[in-house]
Amino acid sequence: MQSAEAQFNKTNLLLTLRRYSSAVSDMEQTVLLPSLLRDVPADEAWDCEATEESCGDLYSNYLMLKAIRNTAECSLVLLDDHKAESNAALNKSLEPLLDTDPESLVRFHLSGLFSVICDLTKKTQKLTGKYMDIIGVVN
Repeated sequence: MQSAEAQFNKTNLLLTLRRYSSAVSDMEQTVLLPSLLRDVPADEAWDCEATEESCGDLYSNYLMLKAIRNTAECSLVLLDDHKAESNAALNKSLEPLLDTDPESLVRFHLSGLFSVICDLTKKTQKLTGKYMDIIGVVN
């Protein structure tokens, strides 16, 4: 039987993922002409090195947010050789963390996952708002 805290964390994680998926669905339903987002610079600098492509305009951000949602919903993560090498380097730098209490390690990763998903949700909502501004609709 799961503890109350574990059940609470699972529920929060599912709720956070559902909010992100809903924000992306709203974005897809609102952005009828994604090509209008081409060459519109993003307001903030997003971490584009992780995606190995240029995220300078809102169109590429739109595609990235949709791809992340699809990956999160389908649980399909493909690792190529380059990413496997960077993951090995990351694992070496995190070796001291692996000696800590497993419960603390899970909490650390869950809090990181929550913050990433919340950040993606905010970025999705900002992109939708920016599109509404472009087409001249008042939010």
